[in-house]
Amino acid sequence: MNLMIEWIYKSKNGTEVVFHSDYMPAAHALTIGEDIEKLGRAKNLTYIDQHDSTWMAKEIKKYLKEMETEPHNVKVYFDGGYDIQTKQAGLGVVIYYEQNGKWYRMRRNAPAQGLDSNNEAEYAALHLSIVELELLDVHHQEVTFIGDSQVVINQMTGEWPAYEKELANWADRIDEKLKSLGITPQFELVPRKLNSEADRLATQSLQGIDITGQIELQEE
Repeated sequence: MNLMIEWIYKSKNGTEVVFHSDYMPAAHALTIGEDIEKLGRAKNLTYIDQHDSTWMAKEIKKYLKEMETEPHNVKVYFDGGYDIQTKQAGLGVVIYYEQNGKWYRMRRNAPAQGLDSNNEAEYAALHLSIVELELLDVHHQEVTFIGDSQVVINQMTGEWPAYEKELANWADRIDEKLKSLGITPQFELVPRKLNSEADRLATQSLQGIDITGQIELQEE
């Protein structure tokens, strides 16, 4: 979770000015906020998240304590494949996360019916990744979503408009799901070779190979 600090600075002659910080990780915001308060010239110091919700210092400390035992530092790789001949789609998702001081990798693929294009398959893979995040109990934090689909990444970031109704519906559904989980997404477009794990899972799904698994990693 990223937070912005808002506070009123009162000068020696009584002049007051409102200051806002940039958004920063919650732990950093708490440290800086406590330092600001020690100066003795700040009042009404408030922490605000990217959903415009306000937080008290004790709530942030509780959140940070809970996050030690919950999945965090989450990165998601997703990919979708579509076979024009059979009209079948395969979805692949790889999730890396930290929990209790250890790093894990979760892999999942799945077939999908009723899709009409590779772009829909890519959106379906992104949606599947968010469903998996919910099952992992990932919430109220920033998550990086990495894919090789220019259409999906650029439409989800607002760089490109979604003119096709089906794709717009997928984007809306994903936005609603992210909002309900309190997840702030960061989307990253990469070449296909850097998305090989998710691509392979999607291909294996099209081949009828089901994969679901989680392992602990020795290194990040």
